[in-house]
Amino acid sequence: MASPFTAGLCALIATAFWALLGYALARHLLPRVLAIGAAMVTGWAVHSAVALPVYRLLGFSPFDVVGVSAICILIAGVSLSQRAPASAIDSDLTIPPWAFAAAAILALIPAAAIMPKFSGGAVALSDPIFDHAKIAIIDAIARLGLPPVDPVFGGAPGRLAYYYLWHFSAAELALVTRASGWEADIALTWFTAFASLGLMMGLAVWLSKKSAAALWTVALAAAGSVWTTLYFFISANRLAPVLLPPIGMAGWRFQADWVPQHLMAAGCTVTAMLLIARYATRPSLTLVLTIALLIVAGFESSTFVGGVTFALAAIIAAPLVFTAVDPPRRWRFVGGMAIAAVLVIVLIAPFVLDQIAAVQARGGGSPIVVSHYRVFGELLPHTLRRILDIPGYWLIILPAELPAAYVAGVIALVAILGAPMPRAEKLAAAMLACLAGTGLVVSWLLVSTLGQNNDLGLRAIIPVAMVLIVAAAAGAAGLPSKSRRVPVIATALIGLLLGVPDIAETIRDNFLGNDTRGGEVFTHTPELWTAVRRHTPVAARVANNPQFLQHLTPWPVNISWALLSDRSSCFAGREMALAFAPLTTAKRDALSYQFARVFDGNGTLDDLHNDVHEMAAKYGCDVVVVVPTDKIWTDDPFASSPDYRLAEARDGHWRIYVKAK
Repeated sequence: MASPFTAGLCALIATAFWALLGYALARHLLPRVLAIGAAMVTGWAVHSAVALPVYRLLGFSPFDVVGVSAICILIAGVSLSQRAPASAIDSDLTIPPWAFAAAAILALIPAAAIMPKFSGGAVALSDPIFDHAKIAIIDAIARLGLPPVDPVFGGAPGRLAYYYLWHFSAAELALVTRASGWEADIALTWFTAFASLGLMMGLAVWLSKKSAAALWTVALAAAGSVWTTLYFFISANRLAPVLLPPIGMAGWRFQADWVPQHLMAAGCTVTAMLLIARYATRPSLTLVLTIALLIVAGFESSTFVGGVTFALAAIIAAPLVFTAVDPPRRWRFVGGMAIAAVLVIVLIAPFVLDQIAAVQARGGGSPIVVSHYRVFGELLPHTLRRILDIPGYWLIILPAELPAAYVAGVIALVAILGAPMPRAEKLAAAMLACLAGTGLVVSWLLVSTLGQNNDLGLRAIIPVAMVLIVAAAAGAAGLPSKSRRVPVIATALIGLLLGVPDIAETIRDNFLGNDTRGGEVFTHTPELWTAVRRHTPVAARVANNPQFLQHLTPWPVNISWALLSDRSSCFAGREMALAFAPLTTAKRDALSYQFARVFDGNGTLDDLHNDVHEMAAKYGCDVVVVVPTDKIWTDDPFASSPDYRLAEARDGHWRIYVKAK
């Protein structure tokens, strides 16, 4: 099981290392308060974007990671010994230590969601662990190196077609500390939330010129949605015919729990937009390179946030920033951005090619289509419903999902853009407004088709939430006009109060977990997977019942394999294959049915032996695990199959088969 001590150690190492690198760089590029706030995001992004291709060339081992990290620390030390340029020196503005302490505490909520919870003889898990089944990627990278293999399917040799930079950085932590992928994931989830809060606090203090904006930032980031409050008065079942239930397009805190890789990408996009604005007024080659690496890190952590959303926002903001550049410098600005674009294209090319190949292998047409957000239920006629969905997104969904930041942030952002302020700050605020506006429209109109959920729309809202939190915090703390500041404070406080039941429920669930079936069995699975590893070389693939312990998660996923096996699977189940395996819908469904049929024992013995033979010959199942909850426990087709031999059996607990020579 994951150890809180080991996860905490990894989190401290991550924070110290990436904050050091980031501040050593950012202090030469940004005002002091921004350099402090953006240090962790900048350090993580620049280091990770460079380290990934470096490790592909040098190798990926503990020695390599420690050596490269030592060189980075040495370079950071040299940078810190140099005096920052006068243009990057600000006033005495800073982020108070107590604000960082509050941010560190808030970041414990998403980290707790990934921790195992022990109660008596059982282990409970929280709902977000479902999306953290990607821990299998971290283990695969740490175990097998780069480029990463696809850990969920063995029937189609090739690299992992996923935006895995965040998971790669977690694998670095796992290598140098000998932590498990699960522990590294917990650590990086905490670090990501903390780094994101640091960035938002720095921006809010810089825009408002008030240290109190940092506390507002933490409070607004902690806000919940209004759905829990609404369902207290009107049950979800009664409301469903009128309003469709929430689908996961939520605020900062929810996204930090479920998808930290997308949250980190959002931090990269916000910082990149800020640095582009900075480059327009104070050009330098270091800024160009840093912007490029931030864009690369954003894309390689989330194609939806750092790719689609950022690209559209950059296109929309281009005329604005071009006209803001002094005429004699405009072509220099264009040249610098062209250099950044070329560097981005070169570095992300492996990701793009792998993802294009995966899209083609999956079939199914365009990966993105235009369709506006669905709000209303079937009580209304279809035509009327789709017409009302248009204002419903803006007037119902956004206030419900972002109650503390949406209205307050829009009011404050308009006030900030209209207020007199230095040119650099005005341009930065305008660039962030472009990013927020783009994210709102993307979440409203664009739909990704490769999974069951609209991940593009659900994740494009993250940079929106960050910008609106910054604006609302800056407005509440620093707007000089009382007539403008009061509405910001009032709407923010009302939204915070409406979201209290949701955040209280989240804290309870994240720290206590769910009371689900299978917790007692899950307690003993670390011993099972330790036994499996004794018979499984590091590159071999394991087959187990994809539905094993499916009740531990809100949707069925092969969670014990993902968290504890530290081995790749030949077919990890439908939910995992949906995201990672280059399979058509028909082939994925057929495989799901075939593996379920084998472990359920449905069919004649000859049919099952044929399925077992395909597992060995076609899908690379080198090792097979059978447990008592599998229906074949009493009539096991693997025991009589010529393709496998029994390697280990523990009566009443497991049987482990290895492929016959």
